[in-house]
Amino acid sequence: MTLARELVKALRSACGRPLPENVALAARLHLLDASGVGLASAGSPVGAAYRGFALGVAKGGAATVFGQASGATSADAALINGGLIHSLEFDDTHTASIAHGSAVIAAASLAVGEAQGASGAALLGAYARGWEVLIRFGLASPLGFQSRGYQTTSVGGTLAAALVASELAGLTEDQSVAAIGISLSQASGVFEFLTNGSSVKSLHPGWAAHGGVVAALLARSGMTGPETSLDGRYGLFRQFAGDDAAPARFRALIGDIGHQWHLPNAAYKFYPCCHYLHPFIEAAGILAERGVRADDVIRILCRVPAPEAGIICDPWESKQAPETGHAGRWSLPIVVAARLIEGKVDLATFESPASATVRELAGRIRWEPLPDARFPARFEAEIVCETRAGPTQTVRIDDVYGNHTRPPGADPIMAKFRANAARSLQAEAIASVERAAEGLMAARDLGAFSKALRQVR
Repeated sequence: MTLARELVKALRSACGRPLPENVALAARLHLLDASGVGLASAGSPVGAAYRGFALGVAKGGAATVFGQASGATSADAALINGGLIHSLEFDDTHTASIAHGSAVIAAASLAVGEAQGASGAALLGAYARGWEVLIRFGLASPLGFQSRGYQTTSVGGTLAAALVASELAGLTEDQSVAAIGISLSQASGVFEFLTNGSSVKSLHPGWAAHGGVVAALLARSGMTGPETSLDGRYGLFRQFAGDDAAPARFRALIGDIGHQWHLPNAAYKFYPCCHYLHPFIEAAGILAERGVRADDVIRILCRVPAPEAGIICDPWESKQAPETGHAGRWSLPIVVAARLIEGKVDLATFESPASATVRELAGRIRWEPLPDARFPARFEAEIVCETRAGPTQTVRIDDVYGNHTRPPGADPIMAKFRANAARSLQAEAIASVERAAEGLMAARDLGAFSKALRQVR
């Protein structure tokens, strides 16, 4: 039996069991968090391209588009919402698999769930199971996709989105297997955006969600795809990760789908930038709390897990002076300098180029590999700061706040949602979204949730 068919059979079996309580809670909180980020993006400068695109397609449809009162088709809504959720680099991550799950899975499941008239429980179930598939793609080939310049989120997310759409649209086993194969031909998402910090990176999960939805619709209409999409010569793992051993690892991970849940371990973000930067921002904050001021700094050394360097350190000269504010979302020296000089790193940090003062301090920052780093299981950081006013200080962060080793609890997640949603919704609408999300498991349809999301300013 091919891996694709084994996966579909495992998912269909898991559909017959209710979500455990902790998984249902995690699904609801992650879905709400993603919705808030999407609403914030829709009301921010970085979301302008998606707002412009939406003008041409959001002219009535069952699927909600963040920041719009009118809906769109499921495929168009999935593309726009997935892109918006990822635009601010504020969306959740499963660290061990390096997957931004909600940007793909929330976008696809909400769009198809609305179009199909799904219940709240069906939406959350498909969403949770889609997350589990995407995580397992990443775990089957640790760093494999990234080492070849692809995002796990985009290449694996396209296939995971196809399965989510297949489940919610009621496809047969054969049609679901075909949908995976069809989605493989749409999978992409390369890291070349790092050369100038271009905003196209946000399209990675948006296109993955779109591709998965379209693949399921085409499979339902009779199109076929290769059944060897996962284990074939040109399948997901060999083509995108260059990993001949990954299919066997993935097979070993399939058997516990529906029994072993990874979604509750997915990390929430509390800064709108690359997740690798977050522990360094926290470390810089600790230096500030100790009284370190930018004027006193002689030099700062950041010790970085080596696999992260290609994203947040290289080329260093460009990272010290990125061309745009948005490009600063992947700049280690800029965020460390901003935290010390401006006292915070938030949405405004990246809406304009870094100040001359921030860039000057960034010029006094260097990096080197962190020995014995546990990446990607943990996102670690170490900063060594030499000052004129006192002894050299060292701060080490063992894992990023918001990860399962340092869980945030519901209150910070809800506070983040409310602040983000306020960029597109009035207070009353935000409260309506919260109430509708809280009642999703018992909701016969998504009407209340959809209506609340569309109450834009």
